[in-house]
Amino acid sequence: MAKTQEEINELLSSELFIKGIEDGYISVNDDRTTICYNCKNKNKPRKLSNPEEPVQAEAYLKLIYDYDYPACNISVNESVQMGSDTREADIMVYNDSHTKILIVVECKEADINERKFQVAIDQAYSYAHAKAAQFIWVTSGIKDEYFEIVEISPVSRIEITDIPKRDGDVKRFKYVKGETEPEKGTQAELMQKFKSAHDALWGGGALAPTTAFDELDKLIFCKIWDERWRDNDPKSKGKPFDFQTIYYAGDKDASKAKTELEKRIRALYEQGRKKDPEVFKDDIKLDKHKIFTVVKYLQNINISKTDLDAKGLAFQSFMGEFFRGDFGQYFTPKPIVEFIVDAIGIDKDWKVLDTSCGSGGFLLHALKAVRDEANDIYGEDIGSASWRNYWHEFAEKHLFGIEINEQISRVAKMNMIIHDDGHTNIITNDGLKNNRTIENENRNLNFQDGTFDLIMTNPPFGSTIKADEVGYYKEYELFEKNLGFAEIKERIADDNNKNKWRTSQSTEILFLERCYNYLNEENGYLAIVIPDGILTNATSQYVRDWLIEKFRILAVVSLPQHTFSHVKAGVKSSILFLKKHSKELTRKFEETLNDVKAIVRSEKGLDKEQRAERILSMYKERIFSYSQDYEVLMLEIENIGYDATGKKIDGSELPAAANKIKKTLKS
Repeated sequence: MAKTQEEINELLSSELFIKGIEDGYISVNDDRTTICYNCKNKNKPRKLSNPEEPVQAEAYLKLIYDYDYPACNISVNESVQMGSDTREADIMVYNDSHTKILIVVECKEADINERKFQVAIDQAYSYAHAKAAQFIWVTSGIKDEYFEIVEISPVSRIEITDIPKRDGDVKRFKYVKGETEPEKGTQAELMQKFKSAHDALWGGGALAPTTAFDELDKLIFCKIWDERWRDNDPKSKGKPFDFQTIYYAGDKDASKAKTELEKRIRALYEQGRKKDPEVFKDDIKLDKHKIFTVVKYLQNINISKTDLDAKGLAFQSFMGEFFRGDFGQYFTPKPIVEFIVDAIGIDKDWKVLDTSCGSGGFLLHALKAVRDEANDIYGEDIGSASWRNYWHEFAEKHLFGIEINEQISRVAKMNMIIHDDGHTNIITNDGLKNNRTIENENRNLNFQDGTFDLIMTNPPFGSTIKADEVGYYKEYELFEKNLGFAEIKERIADDNNKNKWRTSQSTEILFLERCYNYLNEENGYLAIVIPDGILTNATSQYVRDWLIEKFRILAVVSLPQHTFSHVKAGVKSSILFLKKHSKELTRKFEETLNDVKAIVRSEKGLDKEQRAERILSMYKERIFSYSQDYEVLMLEIENIGYDATGKKIDGSELPAAANKIKKTLKS
């Protein structure tokens, strides 16, 4: 795909290209559309929009700056005679006397697939054979492979870790802890590496796309674990990184290199799993060939040192593209997540939970809010230990998530790891189970009822929990039949009486009660996405009555029909902003309702409708004597910043709505 002018401008603004222009090794025309190489062979200006050109320019400059070859020894787009055909070799590096070609470089576009990359290797060989070159470098800018020609006729190769520097030797490995480490990358580089590595694993059907994503997730974890050697294995300073290819003498087909790499990767995985057994429960399912392929994509970039926002956006963009569709229900659209987080206003001392965390969007944006606050506070000291402690403690000790789907739970954990952590308190389980069960099954003591300051969640809609299929239905008031202000029948006290319970209940209704139980009574806030049926259907009146007893309703935000349509969920929805009542106030509500119902039961001659009106009238009169009347902020949003296809549109009403809710919460 041709490069856009924006992409070209970003490339030319990089440190490498700025230096190359200043030193006169390359020149770019005024409108930044063409490039000239000031090298051994003079050539015509070449279009920077050509997808291979930026890769070629970068390789040319790296040969000069990283490998110490003089520009006068480097030939760009030189003709090579191939039998009766004449072709152009992208780059060739000559010795000082210009009598021998040392290196042939073949450059391909960044998004080349694995099959075409292998074709490019064969093409480079043909040039190397024709010119009797000693080394080959094939690069897409995202992936690099290097070879040494050990025999010319017939041509025979050995894969190596890197081409040698000028007058240098071939080394078995490239990266050493504390000495020569991979460099940080850009958001675009990282996203392309993730995508290319996934495509190589998927291989057009060799693995299911979801399995390929899962396995890539595990290898990214290994990569980051290896990068954090200072924390995980400080005594390994001076030793080679494990997450890299290491070659062995005489290993022509790289068989030993692949076997040894597989051992190192599995060892990294086990080290990490011992420390955090919740991160990945399954073994790595890839063979040594697939592991070898992925490592070659990721080994030359330092994910940990890459800018936090850049790597986070790269992973989320890749993840969002990949999981859009069948897994759409696990991903709340970013504008909705940002709106809720902005409206609430996160406090770094809060304990925050998402009971259906999906990919971790709410938790990540809560973390970002606290990190942005740290940036404002520390200013020029961003990067200091105090700055890091300010937000990292929040990540480690204040963020919690539950996700029922194990694969998506792993995605959420990796999302947090890439954003510099908070993953250890994301667990895989059914968010409707009680805290004691979760404590036993997940060995995590932090999911206690009455301890969370804020819950933000978008629970699954449309699923039904059947009483005869779960063991926890008796723990839920909302599973009872005789609920609601207008229900004249008394609630049945005996849990074993079958007439007490409904046969089934909707998951979204049960999540309201589970969240209520998790919240503390001192400013416990809940922001939850619910289907509009809970707010409008006559059959859901008892749920609305229950909400009034349990919560102060702060705001109701009605969302447009298309809010979730691009992730295959078209249910009309709203967001409730709620504050938990104290136990004392809820007890008063319940006692008042029971007293009123007892009075109405004793009154004769009233039909069902009259009884309901009488109960509501008396109930309102009595509760207003001890509960201050309040207004609910009602907002109807039409423009959420994207259309039904997910395409961005201008004029979002969400920022203004967030400010209104923030004022309501503070009042």
